Amino acid sequence: MRKSADVVILMQPSSNYTLLFPKEINWEEFTAYRPDVPFSDEVVEFLNALSGAIMKDRLSRLYPDAITFAYFCRKANLLKLKVQYVHVDELRLGRGVLFHIAPSNVPINFGYSLVAGLLAGNANIVRVSSKQFAQVDLIIKHMHELLESGQYNEVANRIALVRYDRSSDASAYFSSIANVRVIWGGDATIQTIRQNSIPVRSFDVCFADRYSIAVIRPSAIMAASNTEMKKLAEAFYNDTYLFDQNACSAPHTIFWLNDPSLTEAKERFWSAVHDHVATKYQLQAVMAVDKLTALYRQAVCMNIMAEPMPDNIVVRVDLNEVPINIDDFRCSCGYFSEKTIESLDEISPIVSSKYQTLGYFGFEKEEFTEFVCKKRFQGLDRIVPIGETTTFSLTWDGFNLIEMFTRIPSIL
Repeated sequence: MRKSADVVILMQPSSNYTLLFPKEINWEEFTAYRPDVPFSDEVVEFLNALSGAIMKDRLSRLYPDAITFAYFCRKANLLKLKVQYVHVDELRLGRGVLFHIAPSNVPINFGYSLVAGLLAGNANIVRVSSKQFAQVDLIIKHMHELLESGQYNEVANRIALVRYDRSSDASAYFSSIANVRVIWGGDATIQTIRQNSIPVRSFDVCFADRYSIAVIRPSAIMAASNTEMKKLAEAFYNDTYLFDQNACSAPHTIFWLNDPSLTEAKERFWSAVHDHVATKYQLQAVMAVDKLTALYRQAVCMNIMAEPMPDNIVVRVDLNEVPINIDDFRCSCGYFSEKTIESLDEISPIVSSKYQTLGYFGFEKEEFTEFVCKKRFQGLDRIVPIGETTTFSLTWDGFNLIEMFTRIPSIL
């Protein structure tokens, strides 16, 4: 039993959850964890060892997202982030126990959320997606190997990975012992989790359902070499098809800045994307039907034209106007709305707090700095080159995760 202010939750022996890591756990000892300073040497060494183990595993080559995760966990990268996120004249400690609810549709997200919690100096309970993903199994396998080596017990003891379905009472218990609850998922998921009480001094950090876009300058497409176009097509594939366009950061509406090369640039870009997708992506029959249904639904509600493509691996919809609720017409697995604009200013009327990421190609960073300051958006928390929309950062959705997951003891 854990009593926390006005919250009293019993963890029943029949609680329907599976402990993925470690093999067994004493929850009373786990909740007695004392927070650490951010980016402690022990955490950095543990994550670097995990990175090396994943990189050496031949199976990891089958999963680009697992490789990307391993690169993020490298010691060199973590020490670079430490310089960025830790200020030597500031005392910080973790908040205690973090309870993470990972999304069901992005396999490696659980790992990044865990890493952010560890780097901030916390113990972490992570609810892994109930769906089975080979990438998840691969990472957990190497975590067990590190624990069995006996070299990283102090950090490994800060981790509990669990899996359970909606019928379980586990969320209620884990919420009752959490100093911070980290919820990744759609709006409905957040509302469901919030029905479980948390201690009075605890709080939620929520990453809700959001929408992302991209903007492309045609002249940059035409100036690109064939090699550069292949790299751009691969980058766009990683942003979109790698997670079936289900990640909140995956672009759904593509804006093209008008210029004389527009038609030729579109043809060159989409041809390169189609060729790359055709070699790497397997479109399920049910999604082919869903994309056709989405096209018909969109045609009923607005003035559109379906752009010709060799097949439905890539579905393109040309918009005459962009409705405020364009995000209601999203579809997955390669479904894109397109709009030609005369300037970036034409994007601003639709941008609400629901808009997360803007991917771009052919623009300078300074153009967007001026654009954001002038328009003062509530949304667009991330503006990154195409190919980096799904790249994890410790600043996500406008939250500095190290700051959110730590506290500052004041000493006068």
